[in-house]
Amino acid sequence: MALPAPLEKVAASAGKTAFTLHQLTTAGVVGPMPPQKVPKILRALRGFGPTPAAGYTMNAVRRPDHTAIIDETGSLSFREVHERSNALAHELRRLGVKEGDSLAVMCRNHRGFVETIVAASKLGVHQLLLNTMFSGPQITDVLAREKPVVAVYDQEFHGLVAPGAAALKRVVWTHESAGEHTTGEPTAEQLIARGDRSDLTPPGERGRMVILTSGTTGTPKGAARQQPKSLNPAAQILSRMPLRSEERTMLAAPMFHSWGYLHFTMGFALGSTLVLQRRFTPEGTLAAIAEHRCQVLPVVPVMLQRILELPDEEIAKHDLSSLRIVALSGSALPGELAIRAMDRLGDVLYNLYGSTEVGWATIADPVDLRAAPGTAGRAPRGTAVRLYDDQARQITAPNAVGRIFVGNDMKFDGYTGGGGKDVIDGLLSSGDVGHFDEDGRLFVDGRDDDMIVSGGENVFPREVEDLIADLPQVKEVSVLGVPDAEWGARLRAFVVPVDGETVDADAIRAHVKANLASFKVPREVVVLDELPRNATGKVLKRELKELPA
Repeated sequence: MALPAPLEKVAASAGKTAFTLHQLTTAGVVGPMPPQKVPKILRALRGFGPTPAAGYTMNAVRRPDHTAIIDETGSLSFREVHERSNALAHELRRLGVKEGDSLAVMCRNHRGFVETIVAASKLGVHQLLLNTMFSGPQITDVLAREKPVVAVYDQEFHGLVAPGAAALKRVVWTHESAGEHTTGEPTAEQLIARGDRSDLTPPGERGRMVILTSGTTGTPKGAARQQPKSLNPAAQILSRMPLRSEERTMLAAPMFHSWGYLHFTMGFALGSTLVLQRRFTPEGTLAAIAEHRCQVLPVVPVMLQRILELPDEEIAKHDLSSLRIVALSGSALPGELAIRAMDRLGDVLYNLYGSTEVGWATIADPVDLRAAPGTAGRAPRGTAVRLYDDQARQITAPNAVGRIFVGNDMKFDGYTGGGGKDVIDGLLSSGDVGHFDEDGRLFVDGRDDDMIVSGGENVFPREVEDLIADLPQVKEVSVLGVPDAEWGARLRAFVVPVDGETVDADAIRAHVKANLASFKVPREVVVLDELPRNATGKVLKRELKELPA
């Protein structure tokens, strides 16, 4: 007999709480500690909520001397990060930054990014994360639209940020590689050195986070998201990706992007040590994993590809035996790359599919990737993933393609410039199309606006790209549609050959024709030295469209 509606809600809530507690306990987030620390931790969580402010405040109580950050400058304990971010927050307040204001940060992966975000969180200040690959005009446009009151940035970006931030308060993070500081703005270290290190009173409202979309097909948009209201989102991730407390994470993915930021937040939830490098190099990343015995490596697929392109002897000289998880997201993971990586590094790959707007949707574990290379995996508990057709009817048949819609606890609040994503049955569009296989695993076939209609037939580039990428002489490939007077659109493939190899356009077309329908064969094949990409590895198709055939 069905329970009355009120009791059903109570049972569902209890089940969710039990699930979250189990996952957090398994991961070591919840565990035994000296009883005198419990009231301080609960007070921080109650005051700040599950935010960066609470994360570093609680860790400073629970594990004060545990290493929080290792970067090129040295290491910092959780107590040091807590006190330094307190000092920075007090000094930002002295500069006139107040609760509800917006702070723009443009920093590479180092302690400055972490301490700036934590300080802003302690003040209840909104955080605008700027892409370190933005041009000066892009930065100026974003700052004019988002209207922050202060910009905190690495000194190397001064020439890009200053023109658009002339009317803003500015704080600079310096580094010896950037040369002598001569810009005139106060440095973050100066503020920290003179700042009050005492704890701050929690703000009345938590600051929200604004992450900019990749802008692969147009101007980046600001995607606003409130801080989580509970630890349920962390538990959902942990149910599909076995992260553990107090491990070391070589955080190679840029933290200004939602994938890198996710691992920053999981890091303070778990009390993990973040190993950070300002610039990614394959050799530097492997050396850091070996030196610091890192267990987790969050990267985007192009980073993994560059690591595997190293000579075997270069990879072999680094002891990677500590590595338990290579976590990927940010762009499509080709099946061939997943298998090659697991054959070389072990079955340690976890591929998360999501977007800036919907957060996460599915996670593929090593078992999924071995059984179905190229899959995006399965939804964690508490996340709904459905497919719909153009008439908003749900698609349930295996292998039938539809628009992907997602529901979870971390969907965004809308674009800061107005507008949002389509919503059906309370679920948010990811902007992609895909299908489920017979075992319920999701495959992403491409962007819903990437579909090419050629001679009345629908073509999604991902299928063609994956087929061409299987050729041993092809390093990477991107396929898009270009206008055609006869067919409406025709396919053009942009191919990067493996070093020392050549690619033959006729052979590529013949390979596609032998495996796919004739209307999916690229009419043109353009050979490039490299594909244009943004900082997270996504191919900039708008730049490809401007190239001559």
